[in-house]
Amino acid sequence: MTGMAPFNKPSNINPNTKKFVYFAAENLGNKHQTLREEKNAANDLLDKMLKVIGREVLREKTPTIQDLERSLQDISAQQQHEQRDSTGNKETRGQETDIKGNGIPVSGTPIVAQLMQKGYLKDSNKWLTSKGFLNIGGKILSDVMKALKTGDLGVHETTSLGRGGIVLDSTRSYERGDDIRLVNVPKSLLNSVRRLAKNSSSLKIPLDVEEDDLEEYETLQDVRAAVVYCIDLSSTMRYSSMFGDMSRIEAAKRALWSLFLLNQKFFPSDSISIVGFGALASKVAPNDIPYLKTFEPGSDFLHYTNYQSAFRLASKILQKDGALNKRIVLITDGHPSACFIDDKKEQNKILSQRPYSHFYIPGKEALDFDLDFAAGQLVYLCYRYRQVDQYIGEKTILEAKKCHMMGIEIDTVMISEEDSLLRYVNEMERYVKGRSYYINPTTIDKVLLTDYLNNKKLTIGSRC
Repeated sequence: MTGMAPFNKPSNINPNTKKFVYFAAENLGNKHQTLREEKNAANDLLDKMLKVIGREVLREKTPTIQDLERSLQDISAQQQHEQRDSTGNKETRGQETDIKGNGIPVSGTPIVAQLMQKGYLKDSNKWLTSKGFLNIGGKILSDVMKALKTGDLGVHETTSLGRGGIVLDSTRSYERGDDIRLVNVPKSLLNSVRRLAKNSSSLKIPLDVEEDDLEEYETLQDVRAAVVYCIDLSSTMRYSSMFGDMSRIEAAKRALWSLFLLNQKFFPSDSISIVGFGALASKVAPNDIPYLKTFEPGSDFLHYTNYQSAFRLASKILQKDGALNKRIVLITDGHPSACFIDDKKEQNKILSQRPYSHFYIPGKEALDFDLDFAAGQLVYLCYRYRQVDQYIGEKTILEAKKCHMMGIEIDTVMISEEDSLLRYVNEMERYVKGRSYYINPTTIDKVLLTDYLNNKKLTIGSRC
C-alpha cells in the first residue's frame, strides 16, 4: 500500500463514530527514519562547526567574524557534498542541512548569525560566549581524555557528591546509612547471583537482593589544591612546532583550555588560575585563554622572558587561597632573559660590570594589558644566545626559593625542541625540589592533564 487510503465508514456504524485516515506503516517508519537522519546530520554539522571554531579561535591572529563565516560555509558545503555522495547524488529532503536541522539555503541566514541565536557566539572581538567557551572546551577535553584512557586513571565526576568527594574504583561492603548513590550496582547484583546459585540450581527474576550483597565505591575526602599555570608569552612562543601544524602558544592554549574544563568537571573544589608573562606578568581570565597572544618585539620590550614576574604574581594569588596544596606550573620555551631591579643600588652594580646594559620602565598608559606593575617597576633585560645572564639567573632562582619557603611547589614544562634550556631549569628545580618536563609541544595537553591527575592522587594519598 502506498500513499494514504481513507476509511469509508459502513452504514451500520454509529454516525457519531469519527472518521480516521490510515497510512501505510512502512511510510511512517520511513518518515521517522528520515527525521532521525536529518537530526543526526544537523548534530554532526554543529559538532564539526564547533571544532572548527575551537581551532580558529586558538590561532595567533584571531579571525574576524567574516573570516569565521567563510570557514563555516566551507564545512557546510563539505557536508552537503558528503550527503550527496552517500545518496548516490540524488536530491534529498533538507539537502542543505543547517545547525537547526531544518535546511538553510545558500543565500539564507549566515551560519554565524545562527550560532549567535543559539548562544555560542557574540558580535565582539572576543566572539565566544560563555556557552561557546564551555561547549568547545568540553569537546577538546573529551578528545584529550579519550587519548589518555581516563578509565585507567580512575577519574569520576564528583559534582553530584558535593564539594570535595573523590570516588575511587575500589569497593567495600555497603553500610546502612551510607549514600545510596555510591552503590556499585553491577557488583551488588553479581553478589546476589553468586549467593543464590549456591542454594539453588536455577535463578528467578526478580532477584532477591539482600543488604549483605550490596557493595559501594570507596571515597576519599578531597584535599583542596590551588594551581597557577604560568604561560610564557614571549615572542618565540609563536614559532610552529616541527612536529605539528600548531604553534607553541596555540598548543599551550589548547592544553590550558581543556585543563580548566577538567578542573571544573571533576575537581570543582580546586582552584586553577592562569598567568601570562613576558617581561611582566598578568592574571588571565579563563574565558580569555583562547585569545592569549605573544608579545611583539618592539619599543615596549614585553617580549622578553621574566620568570621572576610570573613567580611573584603566582605566589600573590596562592597566598590568598586557603588550599593546603599550592603549586606553580611554569610553561616556557626559553631561558629567563629579564628580571626586576628592586633598588638603585642593584642597577648601579650591574652598570659597573656591564656598562651597556638595558633597563626598561613599562608605561602603564601605553599597554592594552592588565599587567602586574606592583611586582616591580624597573626591569633588567639581557638576552644571551643559549645561556642565561648570571644576574638574571640568580634573581630568578632566589624568587623560586621564596615560593618554596611559602610551601609552594614549582614544576616546569619546557615546550622547546632545543635542549639547551634543560640545564638551567633542572638547576632551578633542584633548589625547590620540583620537577621539570621536556616535551614535544604537540603533546602538552596530554602531559598537563596527566600531571594534574597524578599530582592530585599523590596529594590525596599523602593526606590520608
